[in-house]
Amino acid sequence: MLEVLDLSKSFGPLKALDAVSFAVKAGEVLAVLGPSGCGKSTLLSLIAGLMPPDSGEVRWAGDSMRGTPTHRRNFGLMFQDYALFPHLSVGDNVGFGLRGEDERARVPELLARVGLNGFERRDTQTLSGGEAQRVALARAVAPRPRLLMLDEPLGALDRALREQLTIELQRLLREFGQTAIYVTHDQQEAFGIADQILIMNAGRVIQIGSPEAVYRQPANDFVRGFLGPGKLIEGRVTEAATISTSVGEWPLGEEGLSAQPGEEVVMLLRAEGVRRRSPQK
Repeated sequence: MLEVLDLSKSFGPLKALDAVSFAVKAGEVLAVLGPSGCGKSTLLSLIAGLMPPDSGEVRWAGDSMRGTPTHRRNFGLMFQDYALFPHLSVGDNVGFGLRGEDERARVPELLARVGLNGFERRDTQTLSGGEAQRVALARAVAPRPRLLMLDEPLGALDRALREQLTIELQRLLREFGQTAIYVTHDQQEAFGIADQILIMNAGRVIQIGSPEAVYRQPANDFVRGFLGPGKLIEGRVTEAATISTSVGEWPLGEEGLSAQPGEEVVMLLRAEGVRRRSPQK
């Protein structure tokens, strides 16, 4: 549904985005992952129409968004600070973007779906961090946006709560059938919530693929290092579809089936991929 084609943006001498291209299918959650300053938030701003690109374009269902103002794109944004209106109740926050009685009648249903049944009259100042995050999500999906963009939505929460809410966010986005772009610098969040992972660095797309593919087959040393430490081991493919190394033989695995017997390869060994086994007597 969403196509980003050669999107570029500079701020003076700084090239924030450099010919970024990717696509997001209907109902898919794409996590944009990368270090601070790599261009993730700039990318969201261009997709939302908050600023124009220097070149390239954004398309939705084949139609160019060039010249379409932000309020006509029907794209939703959810930020790290949630931006709840302190002078409005929880129910009024969720229903803020809705028009007509039929639409506003959805507020109790939306709150129930995010686990906040009966919170309509609650003061937003009394909410916990997790509750505020759920209210913000209900408000973001209330107008039925074609695309929901979440910019570090769990960044202000502690690790334990982030882990819990990552699971809940994944469930809710699936239940809503929401097409979404989820921006984060946290690998655990990205891999826990996304159908596809897009890794950026210095304004460029470095790799895109399923969480498993990106983790098991990093495109280069940057991706390998960014996703966590691992040991590189040189080896040679055998006739038995194994990799013979100085530390033993390892199964080639499906991702390595294109390697030919006798070919020299480099294997990435991560700690979680190793199990200790007692020697047989």
